[in-house]
Amino acid sequence: MTKIFNFKNDINEEELNIAANCIKDGKLVIFPTETVYGIGANALDEDAVDSIFIAKGRANDNPLIVHISDFSMLEKLVEEPTKLEQKLMDAFMPGPFTLILKKKDIIPDNVSANLDTVGIRMPANKIAHDLIKTTNLPIAAPSANISSRPSGTKVEDIKEEFQNKVDIIIDGGETSVGLESTVVKVIDGIPTILRPGKITPEDIIEITGICKLSDNLFKKAEGVVESPGMKYKHYAPNNKCILVYSDKEELLIKLINSNIKEKTLIIGNAKNKNKYNCYKYLSYGTTLEEISHNIFSLLREADIYEPDLIIIEGVKKEGLGIAIMNRLIRASSYNYIEE
Repeated sequence: MTKIFNFKNDINEEELNIAANCIKDGKLVIFPTETVYGIGANALDEDAVDSIFIAKGRANDNPLIVHISDFSMLEKLVEEPTKLEQKLMDAFMPGPFTLILKKKDIIPDNVSANLDTVGIRMPANKIAHDLIKTTNLPIAAPSANISSRPSGTKVEDIKEEFQNKVDIIIDGGETSVGLESTVVKVIDGIPTILRPGKITPEDIIEITGICKLSDNLFKKAEGVVESPGMKYKHYAPNNKCILVYSDKEELLIKLINSNIKEKTLIIGNAKNKNKYNCYKYLSYGTTLEEISHNIFSLLREADIYEPDLIIIEGVKKEGLGIAIMNRLIRASSYNYIEE
């Protein structure tokens, strides 16, 4: 039976130690980060890592991210970072940022999908930090969701999916960011975003003077990938989804109205709520920060109403909007209309 520990107000040290011992014993623990909830195992235990893939129904060619509590854990996990890589880590860790580095042999191949690199992240969330520190082990942790489903940003969204599949779920309330971390790899001396997130290209340019976006941010990557969220259908509700965007508001409204069916649910900007004759309207807010915080929960909520179609209003692909559109294009299985 899965135990649920409530850390919403305070971290219970006794329960924290129980959770840490579960990780040490090769078991699974779901815990909050500032981005989304993660399903974690000892990153150095190949069998424990295998159990993550089984619990999620995740393809084993989809690499995991390794979470650390401080830089002292890095030396045994990865080769010495370059000056540029260290500069990125100093600027964005701890925080919603993952850096792809050359791994050492101590990292099992199933963590890295048989690649010679691994994603390293240092969460800013105190519960995540204290769990890793108490465990004194790196924790491999993808997002806590059944593969292809929206990531979990609160325990209520995911506890049924993982009942009896994990030993412990730590409830830390809603996550603050709502989108998974920005994943970056330095390629030919240029920080390249493989998966966009809260840390934007502008943030990286401010630190390094240069940044590039992967060519695969808005299309399905083929073959070997170095970051989660690049290759497979992801973040998706159970019902059919269409993503619609235009920078001209009147055209956006027209495009959406022309696609509405008898039982269509729309997820969109609060200010447009009364502009559609639809079965149900769910507001994701008005700012990019509100949208990133709310979108995964709304994709899950949409399924409750059993619509024949879900239409999502897109946003401009700039700043945090790049990450939002990256997730929504995948959530809609690349059913995307833009004019």
